[in-house]
Amino acid sequence: MKKVLIVDDSAFMRLSLRKLLEGNGYQVVGEAENGRVGVDKYKELNPDIVTLDITMPEMDGLAALNEIIQFDREAKVVIVSAMGQEAYVKEAVLSGAKNFVVKPFVNDHVLKVMAQL
Repeated sequence: MKKVLIVDDSAFMRLSLRKLLEGNGYQVVGEAENGRVGVDKYKELNPDIVTLDITMPEMDGLAALNEIIQFDREAKVVIVSAMGQEAYVKEAVLSGAKNFVVKPFVNDHVLKVMAQL
């Protein structure tokens, strides 16, 4: 069972992802409401996969992604964000994200992306 860390400033989005993933064989080992907490929890929990929003207070998802990749080059990070602009997608992938899911997400698409990791 793959362990997942969910990082998103929206409690509703964290709950939605948690329900979807736990209902489909994933173990959600933690949640974080911003990038700073997300990086700390990544180091503490060592999840198999991280879902990461881009727009968050304190530390955004791209900064958090960079810190996670510096800490663990093999990190499997999926950006889940409403900001689907090409520049953000490109920057996230170039920085080490494995994939990108645009909100509002389609459950089947999220599960397909997660299964590829």
